[in-house]
Amino acid sequence: MASVSDNVMKFFRSSSNAAGPATPQKLSRRSSGMGEISRLLNSQEGLCVLDMGATSANNIRFFTGKGHKNYSEDLLRSSLDPALRMQDSEGKTVLDSKKFLDENLVYPNAHFDVVLCWNLPDYMEESLVKPTVDRLWSVMKPGGVLLAFFHTRDAGPDSTCYRYHATGTEMLDMQEVKFAAPGRPASEKVSPRLQRVFNNRHIENLFRDFASIKFFLARDSIREVLVVR
Repeated sequence: MASVSDNVMKFFRSSSNAAGPATPQKLSRRSSGMGEISRLLNSQEGLCVLDMGATSANNIRFFTGKGHKNYSEDLLRSSLDPALRMQDSEGKTVLDSKKFLDENLVYPNAHFDVVLCWNLPDYMEESLVKPTVDRLWSVMKPGGVLLAFFHTRDAGPDSTCYRYHATGTEMLDMQEVKFAAPGRPASEKVSPRLQRVFNNRHIENLFRDFASIKFFLARDSIREVLVVR
């Protein structure tokens, strides 16, 4: 079980650690979906929150400061593990989704009240997306809430991948994600590429086992999706 308090040494070094002397410009965006999540987090205590991104000290402070239990899983980075690559019956390289889920998102059923999926589905290899969402359905409590961001077709393949940091309001602080691709030196950090664009029908199908889904269209080529387990 990947509780932040138990696995703080798994901290994913942010791009700012290797960016040189220049201080990166602080970016932020308004999120209607996060506004609803923040109201929930601010009005209750003792919730279990799954933050699906590189470990964020800011998010840990916010969630634990409100009396919530915080867990962090950097699934995008985990999905790039070369050990997941295998050959199928036709000799093509595919990802072993069973091995991926044996090693990640290992929690009891009905454990989480809130899941912050962020932009993971757009940047993760497509063969892992549906198995991951199915696992999330299992580990979420009935009535639990999940927030995810999906790019629209106006976003190009070079759209910047961001790590999001909660502020306790509808505003999110943003930090560009960079890491080395599999098999490349650690010094060759690049921003992950957008893998695909889901349309609304695909998104609805992805979350078809959930009780409800709500869309918010933002101005930065992002559709926010708030789903209830």
